[in-house]
Amino acid sequence: MSRLHRPAGTLEDGRDPILLTAETAGWSYVGLRVLRLAAGEARRLHTGEYEAFVLPLVGSCTVRVDGETFDLAGRDSVFTRVTDFAYVPREAEMELVSRAGAEIALPMARCQRRLSARYGAAEDVPVEVRGAGRATRQVTNFGIPGVWEHADKLNACELITPDGNWSSYPPHKHDHATDCEVVNEEIYYFRIAGRDAITPSREGFGMHRTYTADGELDENVAVRDGDVFLIPRGYHGPCVAAPGYPMYYLNVLAGPAPERSMAFCDDPAHTWVRDTWASIDPDPRCPVTGHRGRM
Repeated sequence: MSRLHRPAGTLEDGRDPILLTAETAGWSYVGLRVLRLAAGEARRLHTGEYEAFVLPLVGSCTVRVDGETFDLAGRDSVFTRVTDFAYVPREAEMELVSRAGAEIALPMARCQRRLSARYGAAEDVPVEVRGAGRATRQVTNFGIPGVWEHADKLNACELITPDGNWSSYPPHKHDHATDCEVVNEEIYYFRIAGRDAITPSREGFGMHRTYTADGELDENVAVRDGDVFLIPRGYHGPCVAAPGYPMYYLNVLAGPAPERSMAFCDDPAHTWVRDTWASIDPDPRCPVTGHRGRM
């Protein structure tokens, strides 16, 4: 088994699907928790040395932190709507409550500065259609530099790839400080829709590739709903959604640079593909979702 591929179930913490810290990942900055809240349940968490986003995957929730209360209007599925979210600083006590039950992602990053808590509205989140033809995908830029500046280290975005399409392509990397890239650790958290193209299911699958130019990393794995893939370095991409099974993934990135950035360099062997997109129409299935729901 790949040490970078963490299939669903291998990161469970009690009834929560995922508990992944920087320590358990074997690096310095990035982590991810996914929590399951029962109807009416109140969960109290301490962020410690991590800042985090509170991102509903299924359902809605209320966040109470630093004397603030944020009501997050969520969604039935990651394939149905762009969601509200909240930013929670390091060294904070927060309480999460969901009236009807929810599944909540907490992308997180070790940081030094303690900022204030803040609410992010779904209607303010830019939805980008990237690529063309079979390389078309939706990028939901809720927590990236230039859109959300209220974070110390943490970067995060969501992608939806229609079934049969390729994303995270051309392959790219961010593991050196150069003119075109910064150093970032990165997590990919996958959800794969079933036959209705909405409800996550372990029936479907996709493919993910991570590799280095020297061949030390050469990972080609089938990913299913709930899987996590760690990218400490190297080129990553493509992610391929198998026909019949749309793919979602949450990207979480952070690194040592003094300013947040998601800058990357393409694999020079494949960067020419970008130039072809100008003459190819985007897949009309994108965008898939917006703050009002499915498009």
